[in-house]
Amino acid sequence: MPRTPENLPRHELIGLKVEVEEHPDSNKIGVSGEVLDETRDMLRIGGKWVEKEGTVFLFELEDSKVRINGDIIQKRPEDRIDMSIPDKWETV
Repeated sequence: MPRTPENLPRHELIGLKVEVEEHPDSNKIGVSGEVLDETRDMLRIGGKWVEKEGTVFLFELEDSKVRINGDIIQKRPEDRIDMSIPDKWETV
């Protein structure tokens, strides 16, 4: 199944380009790069670990950018596969 804005929260995020748009720690706003690793609570973007909770991410797909609230994806990748997808993403 190809990645689309509608199903992105259920997909593997490693390898996607992403930028941190909002974060409780202002030093992490603007962190961007490729997602290198993922845990239940964090994404490693480039060489920095960024918490999912309270963060808004802007993911790049081939033909669009998708804004996702990190609270939605705050699960282990294998647990997101079967989750229902809320309407809390936005195509940019």
